[in-house]
Amino acid sequence: MINIKNVKYYPELRKVAELADEIWHECFVDIISPGQIDYMVEKFQSLGAMTNQIENQSYLYFAVCDDEDLCGYIAVKPEEDDRFFLSKLYLRSDKRGRGIASLMMNYVFDTARKAGKKSVYLTVNKYNSHAVEVYKKIGYKLIDSVVTDIGGGYVMDDYIFSYAL
Repeated sequence: MINIKNVKYYPELRKVAELADEIWHECFVDIISPGQIDYMVEKFQSLGAMTNQIENQSYLYFAVCDDEDLCGYIAVKPEEDDRFFLSKLYLRSDKRGRGIASLMMNYVFDTARKAGKKSVYLTVNKYNSHAVEVYKKIGYKLIDSVVTDIGGGYVMDDYIFSYAL
């Protein structure tokens, strides 16, 4: 049974950060360099980064468990306007293809609606062709593309997609 629950305290958040490290090193190895993966995990997916996002940037983190097995996570941020930012939606590779990611996405949509938002937007690496196709299939629309300097000599080369609720 899939369970999605809010996490904001160290023991649970630490496990999510460890899972993030595992997923990122598996998922992005063919898209960005190992050095950039390490840098981005530390900057955006580490326990310290997640704690800062929750405490100072209004992010919400959710752990996704298949029975008791932590297998995925979601991070969202309600914006000041009518948008909801889907920052992170990741699922461990051995759990993909079972409909769990669809449940996760529907959870995001429901959470955004409950917050009174009219759209969900996200960024996705331009070279993550599988994710790009999945978002298009769900009904996300491409609205922009950006290159963002994230420091350390690295950039994020992303598409921005939006989904009208």
